[in-house]
Amino acid sequence: MKPKKFINSADNAVDEFISGLLLQYPNHLRKVANHHVILHSSFATQNKDAHPNKARVSLLSGGGSGHEPSHAGFVGENMLSGAILGGIFASPSVSSILAAIRASTLPSSEGGKGCLLIVKNYTGDRLNFGIACELANAEGRLVKMVVVADDCAIERKKGITGARGVAGTVFVHKAAGGAAGKGMDLDQVTSIAETVSKGVGSLGCALNTVTIPGADKVNDRLSKADDAGEPMMEIGLGIHGEAGKKQCPLMSCDDIAKEMLSIIQTYGREVDSKIVPLYNPSDELIVLVNNLGGTSNFEMSLLTRSLVTQLEAAGCKATRVLVGSFMTSFDMQGASVSILPCTGDITKDVLGLFDASTDAPGWLAADVWNDGESRPSASEIDEVIVEKGAGAAEQLPPVLVKDYSTVAQKVLALCAKALSDAEPTLTEYDTIVGDGDCGITMQRGAKEVLSRLESKALRVDNPVNTFADLADAVSASMGGSSGILLELMFRKMSTSLQSVSGDGITPKDMAVAFRNGCEAVSFYGGAQEGSRTMLDAMFPASAAMLAGDGADIPASASAAQKGADATAAMTTAEAGRSNYLSEEVLMGTPDPGAVAVALVLGTLAKAFA
Repeated sequence: MKPKKFINSADNAVDEFISGLLLQYPNHLRKVANHHVILHSSFATQNKDAHPNKARVSLLSGGGSGHEPSHAGFVGENMLSGAILGGIFASPSVSSILAAIRASTLPSSEGGKGCLLIVKNYTGDRLNFGIACELANAEGRLVKMVVVADDCAIERKKGITGARGVAGTVFVHKAAGGAAGKGMDLDQVTSIAETVSKGVGSLGCALNTVTIPGADKVNDRLSKADDAGEPMMEIGLGIHGEAGKKQCPLMSCDDIAKEMLSIIQTYGREVDSKIVPLYNPSDELIVLVNNLGGTSNFEMSLLTRSLVTQLEAAGCKATRVLVGSFMTSFDMQGASVSILPCTGDITKDVLGLFDASTDAPGWLAADVWNDGESRPSASEIDEVIVEKGAGAAEQLPPVLVKDYSTVAQKVLALCAKALSDAEPTLTEYDTIVGDGDCGITMQRGAKEVLSRLESKALRVDNPVNTFADLADAVSASMGGSSGILLELMFRKMSTSLQSVSGDGITPKDMAVAFRNGCEAVSFYGGAQEGSRTMLDAMFPASAAMLAGDGADIPASASAAQKGADATAAMTTAEAGRSNYLSEEVLMGTPDPGAVAVALVLGTLAKAFA
């Protein structure tokens, strides 16, 4: 199967990526002519006296493209001065690295403060950056190089190549960038970079590996199941999709975290020529959970929870937890974790460098937790509980509708019974123009209203309470979109009546509340009169009720019936399941929701006759 990518041509992809980057950051970044080199815009100055390298050490990093935002995304104040971009998963050329050094670093004789190259431990990168370093030194530019080898997947005794450089490299960018920003000299900046590099440990895992742009087929190395049919994953693979420490059946998030932390801890770090555990109980940690490119933010948060809770269960304190895409591998469905214990040479001063603010677009700053036994975020905000009927009766507007309680009890029972009895008719209509459940849904709501009337759980003392309780009854029984819309209508009617001014609630206020309820159904549901919904009966009914100041119920019922009947002639529906049906299916059958509204209002009119 041919891979699907947003790409024009793999041959020009890096050039086009750089063009896109410059469009996103027109004031922040500049490209060095003839090279895949991105520098901070401050280096565009033609005034040598204002050259940034006269004030601070320049920091450069780079490598193959495909790991974005590494490294161009980390160009900014208190981070990198620039980045050198190789081809896809390929080391940048010596000429481009040298061009970046020359553009960002003045000769010592011109007041240049020097340049530090931060290089991931891959043979091509080491050699090309190394040659450029020596050539630049020969030109009188003071340049040093730090190699980052933080991957804990490779056995220490396996050859001379050493561990790969992976996402822990961005810790080096950040701390060294903070040091350069404070004006430290090249030796000091280099020392801090080496300290962080030696202290950080990283490990990756993936559910599916990477497919690079231009590949003829999808890389399906991890798509096969084991002998038992279980999907496979890989622990310890590299950022170019290199085979990892092991393949195994897919594990739970907690088990993945446990496995990764065990490998990192066992790999350890070197202190005084001895290998010791990477971190110890009570250590303060910086934890970076890095998205390798194709993992959802949701899953990243789950993995972060698993990692941090296990670290802190072991007695550590993760004061800085960074989560996101820092060093990716195109579309690899995976993640890595990098851990830096803040012990030994990682002093509070170094942490201050790490926390220095930056405008580098790819950096996601940590929300630092320092004080207290637990994070402030662990303390929940108390839920505000509002008991039903919390509003005292004297706060409700008086009812000026004659015999309201008696009439309400009677008409609600009549309307609910009529609606329940109409189930077969409503079901028949909805079977033709909907999904067949309108009759049952309306019947459930009607029976719930009757039940609550009999148990006196539905209050009829005041319309504010009545409509609020009707909303509760509908919410508890009906379900579906029609139930939600009717609940919205009743709640809006209740709140409208609660804010009535004047002497109290009149029939006209009830009519206004009905209109407001109809408008709420339209606003929240998106339909309107003419959409072939219950609103085609509701809106005409509310208009007639308002015209009669709430007293002309028969006129309202007549308008509702006319509106419901008119839906049978509507050949299109703009909402609900009817929206999917053809003109032939819709023609001749009224909307069952509109029919239900007309039925209720017709029953109401008969009760007042």
